[in-house]
Amino acid sequence: MARIKKKNGADAAPMTTSQMLGSLLKSARDIMRKDKGLNGDLDRLPLLTWIMFLKFLDDLEQQREEETALSGKKFKAAVEVPYRWRDWAADPQGVTGDELLSFINSDEAVRADGTKGPGLFTYLRSLSSSNGDNRRDVIATVFKGVDNRMKSGYLLRDIINKVGGIHFTSSDELHTLGALYESMLREMRDAAGDSGEFYTPRAVVRFMVEVTDPRLGETVLDPASGTGGFLVEAYNHLEKQVKTVADRKRLQNDTITGCEPKSLPYLLCQMNLLLHGLDAPQIDPGNALRFKLSEIGEKERVDVILTNPPFGGEEEKGIQGNFPGDRQTAETALLFLQLIMRKLRRQPTSAGRPARAAVVVPNGILFGDGVCARIKEELLKEFNLHTVVRLPNGVFAPYTGIPTNILFFDRSGPTKEVWYYEQPLPEGRKNYTKTQPMQFDEFRGSMAWWTKREENDQAWKVPVRELLDAGCNLDRKNPRAGVDFEHLPPEQLADDILKKELRIAELMREIKTALGSPA
Repeated sequence: MARIKKKNGADAAPMTTSQMLGSLLKSARDIMRKDKGLNGDLDRLPLLTWIMFLKFLDDLEQQREEETALSGKKFKAAVEVPYRWRDWAADPQGVTGDELLSFINSDEAVRADGTKGPGLFTYLRSLSSSNGDNRRDVIATVFKGVDNRMKSGYLLRDIINKVGGIHFTSSDELHTLGALYESMLREMRDAAGDSGEFYTPRAVVRFMVEVTDPRLGETVLDPASGTGGFLVEAYNHLEKQVKTVADRKRLQNDTITGCEPKSLPYLLCQMNLLLHGLDAPQIDPGNALRFKLSEIGEKERVDVILTNPPFGGEEEKGIQGNFPGDRQTAETALLFLQLIMRKLRRQPTSAGRPARAAVVVPNGILFGDGVCARIKEELLKEFNLHTVVRLPNGVFAPYTGIPTNILFFDRSGPTKEVWYYEQPLPEGRKNYTKTQPMQFDEFRGSMAWWTKREENDQAWKVPVRELLDAGCNLDRKNPRAGVDFEHLPPEQLADDILKKELRIAELMREIKTALGSPA
């Protein structure tokens, strides 16, 4: 641990790893605030991420090179001289200013060894796995979506020197940095939320992973990975089950997969997974909806799907054409729901369990008709939709007030009954905020109920026949709870009023028909 000096010259208490790394990252962000090319955390975090990515990669490469030398084998580097971190970044007095900016940004530049060649980003984007190292494809894909927006090469050198103080081979530092990085991601999500994007609260992610309970040997997918929250939580859950070298290899190579088409979340997802221990994340940089649904076969299927797909968006006609004619829609969430159903393996998993999914959906999907109802009919008849968890109002506040639910379904056979569990707000709370988000402890009650199901004030069940007869309307209210209209978000209040008006109009027509009056 590092010691710091008090003003009187005496030694203060040693800094913990967390304090040291926290101070280092704060210093780097303070430096970035001085640069005129960066505008807020949406610019600063990606820059810090790609710099840390390259330092992490070089630390990992050096460690593997030493291990390979001990085994007498030949080492294949993912990044070659003179583009490794140690070649151009490690020396604090090394290349800086305009020369550094040119080396990073230009198609052709003078490199640290004095020779001319491709600039850093140009080189990294040209990498391919032709030498048998799949990490090269990952690196190339990451840097295709990365730009250096800093205007000052001197400030950039200061940041590089700060990141150079991180030891990515230290398990203590790596664990701590993973936690610090997640806190930075939350800050970036707060900033991104202002521009219409929002991410799943960590408490919800952890609950979904815990009750779905992926087992080592099962494959896990998030087809809308974002910055990797579900995949990191699944990896942490599975890592506790590792007992042997073979287990570790299986977890590293054959377990965690994702899909994220946006370049910034893709980069952040890669770094998030790397920091949490996954050496070569398998994240597809394309749109998960780009494949024809009917052509997805058993080889492309997985055992566990955990996701919060985008909702409220619209997909182009070309994407819609990948789905059956009577199920085509522009609504992104409905297309993802169909993809998830198709991607679940039909046979039991290696752990002897049915393939299963946990999916966050907006309330509109529960009561939607037309295409939405046809998709839900398939869900009820072909899958076991065993549980719907109704999340409290404001879980995604302040970014959206849209009520949300979690659908849990599996491949164990058709649905016989659907259990509903209404997750309550904590006593005394009226809503959630950015500074007071949902906490995992709030799910203790639902997790205790999960394995020993009984009807209570939060839980009730509905026979599948009743749902099918109602046009697959899954929007079932808690029969034991009154409605707190005062605290309903405007979107849900308007939705409830509309449904009641439609029902009143329907009853009026029935009454007039019974009295012999024209409808």
